[in-house]
Amino acid sequence: MPPTSLSKREFIVLVAGLMMVDALAIDVMLPALPAIGAAFDVLRDNDRSLVVTTFLFGFGATQIIFGPLSDSFGRRSMIVAGMAGYIATALLAALAPSFAFLLLLRFVQGIAAAAVKVALTASIRDRYAGKAMADILSLVFSVFLLVPVFMPGVGQLILLVGPWPLIFVAMAGVAVVFAVWGTLRLGETLAVADRRPLNFRSVGQGFVIVFTTRRAFFYGIAGAFLFGGLMGFILTGPQVFGEQYGWGEYYPLAMTFIGGSAAICSLLVPKVLTLIGLRRTAHLGAILFAAMGFGAAILSATIGLNAYAYLAVLMAFAVPLTTGFSSSGALSMEPLGEVAGTASAVFGLISTVGGAFISYLIAQSYDGTVTPMMLGVGIAGTCVFACYMIAEGGRLFGRDPALPQLSAEPAGVF
Repeated sequence: MPPTSLSKREFIVLVAGLMMVDALAIDVMLPALPAIGAAFDVLRDNDRSLVVTTFLFGFGATQIIFGPLSDSFGRRSMIVAGMAGYIATALLAALAPSFAFLLLLRFVQGIAAAAVKVALTASIRDRYAGKAMADILSLVFSVFLLVPVFMPGVGQLILLVGPWPLIFVAMAGVAVVFAVWGTLRLGETLAVADRRPLNFRSVGQGFVIVFTTRRAFFYGIAGAFLFGGLMGFILTGPQVFGEQYGWGEYYPLAMTFIGGSAAICSLLVPKVLTLIGLRRTAHLGAILFAAMGFGAAILSATIGLNAYAYLAVLMAFAVPLTTGFSSSGALSMEPLGEVAGTASAVFGLISTVGGAFISYLIAQSYDGTVTPMMLGVGIAGTCVFACYMIAEGGRLFGRDPALPQLSAEPAGVF
């Protein structure tokens, strides 16, 4: 069995790398979509995006399956199997004979990525809880945010060297590096004595625990509104910056500034958590999220927002979003250590599918101005705050309870 004595530094970098591979499957593909469409004679331009959406559907819809499996068979086997499936489908995609077969492979690749994501999140919870877990999530999230900033450019560079199948080969190559590293160094974090039997009764009990633990469940639901707000910005970016503000081909510069500011904020989250605590950070972030949404909507409707003012607003949103994702993620998993895999799957499904629907509503509200979109973001922030209110029984800004030490590593992140 691989060693389990990873330092906190190595564990963070390894987990961030494995989760980065999931994001890589989306963002590095974007520059290749026109070439893929031309290669397979895809008649409708909009159909080219199915290369991304089929992956997302496989990734989002199947997480619920892997939670009970990881609680039964352990985390490491799920991660190793998922990475193997991811690499295999990437290599096969480079040889796909038809567009339909490519989409099938992307769907299966999404399923493999879902197994890795669920098991990794559960593995983090096995080792850490409370603020320590939030620290890990914030740093992993910073890497996750940097991928959309740089990977489309990397994909474009690959296309300058060779044809679009080379992107899938490169994708597999990166995955191999982290898969080998994980196989050699990532030990099993779920003790055999703590594993749950894989039968209908045990699986059902696991889901009952997740859905009936009020504090955990409503912090988990809050993730859907946070993700919906984030994706609302991303989905409307080309229209707002490219068309409304006339930035055209310079639109990616806006995404670079936004992603960079979010990554920097994520790196600062551990210091904020240390200063004011996990719960207070989450609750203040929800208030800020809602206030900024409504405030931006009022400014847009009255004096208007030019491109630079809107860019500054989106960069400022990095504060409540990064603190919200890390703190709500940790608080949702905090009471559910015994069913961490199932909890990771449930909350992953809710945040992915629910967030996608919320972001669709926000994007559809765009009417040539950012006013209705920002109003939708303000409403999403209000829903986050409402979830926190229900989770805490109306008693917000409380102190974090003392938690048992789950890991022998030092408390510092690095």
